[in-house]
Amino acid sequence: MTSRPHWPLLLPAIALLALVVGVPILRVLWMSLHRTDVSMGGQASFVGLEQFFRLWEDGQWKRAISNTVVFTLSSVTIELCLGLGFALLLHRVFRGRSWMRALVVLPWVLPTAVMALAWAWIANDTFGVANDVLRRLHLIGEPVAWLGRPATAMATIVLADVWKTTPFVTLVLLSGLSAIPESVLEASRLDGLGTWPRLFRVLLPLLLPAILVAVLFRLLQAFAAFDLVYVMTGGGPGGSTETISLYAYRNYFRYLDFGYGSAVAVQAVVLLTFAAWIIVRASREREGAA
Repeated sequence: MTSRPHWPLLLPAIALLALVVGVPILRVLWMSLHRTDVSMGGQASFVGLEQFFRLWEDGQWKRAISNTVVFTLSSVTIELCLGLGFALLLHRVFRGRSWMRALVVLPWVLPTAVMALAWAWIANDTFGVANDVLRRLHLIGEPVAWLGRPATAMATIVLADVWKTTPFVTLVLLSGLSAIPESVLEASRLDGLGTWPRLFRVLLPLLLPAILVAVLFRLLQAFAAFDLVYVMTGGGPGGSTETISLYAYRNYFRYLDFGYGSAVAVQAVVLLTFAAWIIVRASREREGAA
């Protein structure tokens, strides 16, 4: 049987992506290189790369990058650890496993805006459940404004994001565990490997492709976080939780600085693409070395 190339079958999907994704990207690039000059009667003047040079002189932009990196690394790291633990537990055979798997998925299927609003009420310093429970347990004496302090505000939105998206990481790693032959695990037991050596020497190397998929997806989602932060803190207090997406939104829609807002979005995509490329390249070099 002769093999035929399969790439022509992808042409409809490629054309659709070019229309839905490519056209908006080109429009954003055009806006990032042009701006409307009021002194010229509203005509667009070409400013080249001036907007991108302006970025790295902007202290708020640098702060937004710092906030985004802290949020992304914190949430993805915690979600990966918790997701691996939950996946290992749900991979075991026990009564009610199907129901437990269904319950684990529930936070992930909830709309992010609704979930963020619920967490904002939980963390409310006057009516929130968090302060009420902690005071009943005598862990705090006075109500804490969780979303009113820079350190606690970032920790609170990270906690909300972990609660929301850990199920996604769990499902990805659980599918990876299901693809590992049971004979491999049985052979490691017969070789006398304990629980921890079997985890680090057998399971994690075999789970590496699933871990890479989970990390890449979560990296993209966390780096572009908008609705969670917008609903819970709006970027406050004092810009301590303002992410790149929220900063681009403010410049584009609130301040109507279309060129600069587009430049912020384009630069964020460039940085995220570079980070994803590093992860994929490191993974391939690791696989080649193995």
